[in-house]
Amino acid sequence: MKVTAIIPAYNEEKRIEKVIDPALKTDMLSNIIVVDDGSEDLTSNIVSKYNVDLIKMPQNSGKTAAVKEGIKCCKDRSDIIVLLDADLIGLTPNHIKSLILPLLEEQFDMTIGIFRSGRYVTDLAQYIAPHLSGQRAIKTHLADEILNLDITGYGIEVALSKLTRKHKLRVENVILENVTHTTKEEKIGFAKGAIWRIKMYKDIIKYWIH
Repeated sequence: MKVTAIIPAYNEEKRIEKVIDPALKTDMLSNIIVVDDGSEDLTSNIVSKYNVDLIKMPQNSGKTAAVKEGIKCCKDRSDIIVLLDADLIGLTPNHIKSLILPLLEEQFDMTIGIFRSGRYVTDLAQYIAPHLSGQRAIKTHLADEILNLDITGYGIEVALSKLTRKHKLRVENVILENVTHTTKEEKIGFAKGAIWRIKMYKDIIKYWIH
């Protein structure tokens, strides 16, 4: 069973090592792909120090494009694909394994990682909208479906959740204890972060309406 982790990253030079390190220590992972989505900092330089595959996008195209690029590169040589955000805090190999293990059984097609006991602000967001989590493991038979998704007006997480509803996929929620991530407000400032958060909540509304 070959398992590939895809880590989309944009300007994550200060945080990405905290995701690469536990990924490299996860014996269930066969391969790790970091997709640098046109970063303007030293993200690629940091990633280059590690024994992982690095894909450099020519310009910032968004998380969806980065994830799709990673999937294109591994779908023919993987049985399971794990998606991990590049700004996670508190991630361990056991967390990654917990996303993979249910897919070794026939009854599940996808797992979704839900933060708990990390930080109140991120715990609350995922309690309200667990389908917006970026931490997932997916059986590779879904790869072409994901590549063909029409993401217009949605983030990748919402699109994946719509895919699960459309095809009645079997999904298992996995609790990721003591894991959190850096918020948009912390990364880009309160004003820009607030605009991003409003868009996220619009995605939530679109998901439930449609």
